[in-house]
Amino acid sequence: MRLLLVEDDTMIGEALLDLLRAERHAVDWVRDGDMADTALRAQGYDLVLLDLGLPRRDGLEVLRAMRARKDRTPVLVATARDAVADRIAGLDAGADDYVLKPYDLDELLARIRALVRRAAGRAEPVYEHGPVSLNPATREASVKGEPVQLSAREWSVLEPLIARPGMVLSRAQLEEKLYGWKDEISSNAVEVYIHGLRKKLGAELIQTVRGLGYCVPKEGKEGPAT
Repeated sequence: MRLLLVEDDTMIGEALLDLLRAERHAVDWVRDGDMADTALRAQGYDLVLLDLGLPRRDGLEVLRAMRARKDRTPVLVATARDAVADRIAGLDAGADDYVLKPYDLDELLARIRALVRRAAGRAEPVYEHGPVSLNPATREASVKGEPVQLSAREWSVLEPLIARPGMVLSRAQLEEKLYGWKDEISSNAVEVYIHGLRKKLGAELIQTVRGLGYCVPKEGKEGPAT
């Protein structure tokens, strides 16, 4: 997944950046409201982790601007503003969830997973497709109950595909899941990871859609022409 971290506190930001990258997420970090608004207009994200007390533009303003332009990206507000009125204001402005600082890091990760599942239209915590099972909480993959080791970037390619069966994602869209702003993008990286996933999980799991990209077909239906 690709996440936008909006946090002006350097110590908190660095700790969250390390945590989220350790969880195999591509993360872009900005430190004020204007930069957050610019990033959100230029780049698609799977989730925004948003502080409210930001320089230059308050986090609530960033959130309201997102929703005003119909940006439905899940937003998890993480802030020290603990008054009930502040929490109500954040939720009414369009936040999907709210955690108060200092927060438990494991709880934060669980809330992120829950919001991403909800955005994908899923309630179940484990993604299953035929014999393939993927558990985002434990980062475990299996085929017919047998564990399979996936690299961090193989996971980053597979998760958005298996979370939304039938949806075609282009190579560029999958690259966005793999790389943050400062990462160097390899020209054939997606193809390499798709090849590795097919070898480990079965050639039929991920289908190539000519001229468009890749998809995990819906179960019980024929995939697009490859």
